[in-house]
Amino acid sequence: MIQGDQLTKYFGGRGETRDLCFRIESGSVVGFLGLNGSGKTTTLRMLAGDLAPSAGTVRIHGRDIAAEPRVVKRQIGFLPEIAPLYPEMTVREYLGYAGGLRGLRARELRERVSEAAAAVGLETVMGQLAGDLSHGYRQRLGIAQATIHRPELVILDEPFAGLDPAQIAEMRALIRGLAGTHTVLLSSHLLSEIRQTCDRLLVMGSGRILADGTEEELQHRLSTEIAIEVIARGDFVSMQSLLTGLEGVRSVTLQGEEGDAHRLRVGCETDIREALARSLVEAGFGLLGLHRSEHELEELFLELTRDGSPRDA
Repeated sequence: MIQGDQLTKYFGGRGETRDLCFRIESGSVVGFLGLNGSGKTTTLRMLAGDLAPSAGTVRIHGRDIAAEPRVVKRQIGFLPEIAPLYPEMTVREYLGYAGGLRGLRARELRERVSEAAAAVGLETVMGQLAGDLSHGYRQRLGIAQATIHRPELVILDEPFAGLDPAQIAEMRALIRGLAGTHTVLLSSHLLSEIRQTCDRLLVMGSGRILADGTEEELQHRLSTEIAIEVIARGDFVSMQSLLTGLEGVRSVTLQGEEGDAHRLRVGCETDIREALARSLVEAGFGLLGLHRSEHELEELFLELTRDGSPRDA
């Protein structure tokens, strides 16, 4: 378990974070959300042991990182927003160097280099200079160096930044692959990726934690509804009547047309996609698509950060 207790950081008299308290269970993937200047990076750096807090403590499995830095930091892997690479080293040389800094030696080091490279798909570029790699491969190398010593906690600051859609999908898969074996903390401005990657959200604003929980839990606290987008063929009035009559449905609105199909927004109390799909198919409507709205998390995030006030659990 990772614990932050009253974490506070001042820079030149200005409070960057204030009295942060949270608990993170082992094996989970937790996303830190927040506007620029909200304190996300400062918080991750304190958790990584890269920045000492002005007040408060960080504990990993009960050990205080300030009191036992050498012991605790062995359990941490950190990838900052700009990957700390040496461009004149080959991928193999750099991983060997990173593993050596972590105390790995000889045969164990060779095994870990191969293991870390395979885990992120670097086998074909081991002889290339780090400086010649694409941005996507540099991010992979950054994750490899952060995990080469098999840490319990992996911290990734903006791992999706600068990646194209294909690389984002690959990075998402890499991060989900770390779950269970590692506890993963990450920050990102890409809200859709946070949704698909993380088990839990910590929303930050003005150096404080505004909300903490799963997306569904945060929606419940704000009394907001889950939005499901449906694309289906058939008579709209009949379709609206059917869906409005389902338990848990609050509203059904027409968003537009896609060819001969209707695009609907269904506001629900809970995620009832399975019931929606079954009802539409059984009633003979041509169901072409059904998914959670991509704008849902964005709306929730904006609501949480609007006034900067913490939301009670």
